[in-house]
Formats: sequence, structure tokens, C-alpha cells
Amino acid sequence: MFLNLFFNNPAVGFVWVFAILMALTFHEFSHAAASKWRGDRTAERAGRLTLNPLSHIDWMGFIPLLLLGFGWAKPVPYNPNNLKNPKWDSVIVGLAGPASNLLLAGVSALILRVLLGANVFTELNLLVIFLVLFILINLFLLLFNIIPIHPLDGSKLLLAIFDAPKYAKLRAFVVQKGPTILLVAVLLAIITDLPIFAFISLPAFTTCSVLVGTDCLSFLALIFGG
Repeated sequence: MFLNLFFNNPAVGFVWVFAILMALTFHEFSHAAASKWRGDRTAERAGRLTLNPLSHIDWMGFIPLLLLGFGWAKPVPYNPNNLKNPKWDSVIVGLAGPASNLLLAGVSALILRVLLGANVFTELNLLVIFLVLFILINLFLLLFNIIPIHPLDGSKLLLAIFDAPKYAKLRAFVVQKGPTILLVAVLLAIITDLPIFAFISLPAFTTCSVLVGTDCLSFLALIFGG
């Protein structure tokens, strides 16, 4: 999808890449900022408390994200032992990333509605295209990362809630089997037509449409359909 877009419309291709970079950068930066706020400077010392995209990109994860729609950035390191409240501060650090995506999506949607309402730009303007893509990417990152499967951010909340000794097997399953389950789900989504992640895509497009006031799915089809 990305290669076709890049060759057919390089300007939109660059906008697409920029939107992904910005969403990932703010997501990872927010993890680092929350970690420092709660008493741990591990991420800061590792150079991750920055809005420089190059500090957060893992090229092995970024390229598949562009080409296949699934990928990752560099995980932000933190030491829970340095946090003021290791149990719940770990949850704060984990959910800071998705929270930043929610904030960015909301602010971008507000800006877009103002611009469209004032008839400042047409629907094919690059800024409008960027804002729609940015909203969708942030919503996808938000909904994907709150899945309660390790190593995704949502697992931090699950592990904190079920921290009692009687849930030891559940925690072990989430931590040990989570990456495998996630990998299998992603591979099935890529190589088959099964709507594995419809529980993410449908809410993302619906939320985008509500925020923007127009059908984001149709808009996306217009962009990538050339």
C-alpha cells in the first residue's frame, strides 16, 4: 500500500511517513516523560526523553509498519524499582503512551474541524490529509497498545490489577505467551483476510468520523485509492 502511494503520489507518501513518525515519537516520549515524573531517569539517561524521531525508531519495526501496517518503535527502558510507587507508577508509565495518542487525535480533530468549517482548505489539501492520517494513526496506536497482552502497554494495567499470588499463573501466561499470541495474530492479519483486528479498526474509524464530522474510512480510501 505504501509503495503504491509513494510512487503514485510522493507528496502524500511523505505526509504518511511524517504522520507515523510524529505519532510514534510522541508515544515513546510520553513513556519517558512519565517515567521521569514518577522518579525514574533511566529513559532520560538512555536519550529517550526527546522529541527527536531518530531516537525512537527501530528500523526493523518501522519498515514493516510502513509496508504492512504492523511494526514497532524502540521500547522505552525504565526501572520500576526507582518509581515512587512501583506497582501503579508502572501503569502510569505504560499508559502514558496511549494517553498521548488520544490527546493528539483529539487536538488534531479539533484543528481539522475548525479548518474545514471555515472553508480554509479543500479535502485534498496536504495539511488536511496529514491531519486525517494523524488522527487515524494515533487512534490505531491507542487501541492497539491498550490490548492487555505483553509487551503492549495494556499489560501493565492487567498485571497491576491481578497482582495477588492467586493470579500468578495468569500473570505468567500473559508475560510468557503474550508475545507469541500477538505475533500469530499479526501474521494471520497480514497473510489472510480474517478481520483479526476489527475490534481495533472499527472503533478507530468510527471515533475518527465522530471527531472529524466526516467519514474517515471513505476519506482514507480516497487517499490510498489514488
